[in-house]
Amino acid sequence: MVAEWAGASPKESPFGTAEGWRTGTVYIRPRVPPAVPPRAPAGSTLFRGALLVTQDPTRRVLRGDLRVEDGRIAAVGAVGKSRADTEVDASQYAIVPGFVNTHTHVAMSPLRGIADDRDLGGFLERLFAIDARRGEPDVEAGAALGIAEMLLSGTTSFLDLYYLEDAVARAVERLGIRGFLGWAVLDPALTTQKGIPVENARSFIGRWKDHERVTPLAAPQGVYVCSEETWLQTRDLARATGTLCHFHLSETRREVHELQEKVGDRPAAWLERIGFLGPGMVAAHGVWLTRREIETLARRQVGIAHCASSNLKLAVGGVAPVVELRAAGVRVGLGTDSVASNNSLSMLREMHVAGLLQKHHRWDAGALPAQTLLDLATVEGAYLVGRGMDLGSLEVGKQADLVLFRLDHPTLTPARPEAIVSHLAYAASEEAVDSVYVGGECVVRHRALVREPWSGIHAAAERTADALWSG
Repeated sequence: MVAEWAGASPKESPFGTAEGWRTGTVYIRPRVPPAVPPRAPAGSTLFRGALLVTQDPTRRVLRGDLRVEDGRIAAVGAVGKSRADTEVDASQYAIVPGFVNTHTHVAMSPLRGIADDRDLGGFLERLFAIDARRGEPDVEAGAALGIAEMLLSGTTSFLDLYYLEDAVARAVERLGIRGFLGWAVLDPALTTQKGIPVENARSFIGRWKDHERVTPLAAPQGVYVCSEETWLQTRDLARATGTLCHFHLSETRREVHELQEKVGDRPAAWLERIGFLGPGMVAAHGVWLTRREIETLARRQVGIAHCASSNLKLAVGGVAPVVELRAAGVRVGLGTDSVASNNSLSMLREMHVAGLLQKHHRWDAGALPAQTLLDLATVEGAYLVGRGMDLGSLEVGKQADLVLFRLDHPTLTPARPEAIVSHLAYAASEEAVDSVYVGGECVVRHRALVREPWSGIHAAAERTADALWSG
């Protein structure tokens, strides 16, 4: 869940002064500077002798080499005596596709622990009051904190829903992750954004549409704050700009019941009735769905971001029907939600919790087995963000988004090929992540961020937390 932003006035930022802040109708900023130039090696990198968890169509796990050229995978398996500009002895590592987090609010990272042990109503009441004081500088500091956490735990792409996404986009560029960033859209009468939210989203998409690591999109927040007109305007914006559309759906019984009282339909059924649903959409949560709604989502090719940890912590009272969704043909990814409701951005932890939750709930130890959990965190997540042909597996031609796991780490021992998928889904610690590559560029090396030192990110996040927690 995400609270609304109240439009605090500009102030001094740890990263500079906020400029071009706003006008009375839509956000207007100076022209976005050119994207950070690609930092992928100009030549080639060869990883020798790794345990390759390919996630290819046959889900091969093999000992072999991985060759990267100009940011993309050029060979998988035996590459003989061919040379490369850079060679890495990877014999003590498993190489895994980077994880795709399909639902979060990354800028909320300084709020970890601020609203614990409350139901959703109490949680949102606390968050609304805090978000009313937020501005771009602290959003950027919070986003950088969250991105650092994700990179250090093996996530290379994330799907976000928040306000002031320009600040999140700048943090994406600074640290080198892939950000699929949704500007929150809701009814003008219910927002504290300046101007019309859907037009703010349109402007945001225009500013960032062609950037290498930033993919902008529109994100209607949910049925509780979006009228039929707002939903359809956002749908039309996504179609016109060729972007994804991301939103919350059927997270709680209250959300479902209140809409039923208002319009006579459950959320997914109502969105279908008004003509909103269609391909290129990712709905977060999907806990309270009927079988008919599941069939509708499958028919309309709407994906679901399953957020098991957040659902459990906020006691939403139900369990997302992941097995039924997948059986009906709905693509499902994993999302952490924000650290205010999780309280982690680790996809390793999310795999573990999601698997155990389904097994326990269904009285079926075989529900969501380890391989399926890893699929949800990689290839299925890539499909949800519209990059299934480019991300999510170690295959020739795909982007070299890679994670190197230390095979000598206690949580990956015994380091056997037949056990590695199980270890990743049920046991692996974030500390087992050694290095991370995005588009062939090393963004984490031996557990240290490459583009920026952690010390500066940490200091800015603590200053932001001091201000946000003091109210």
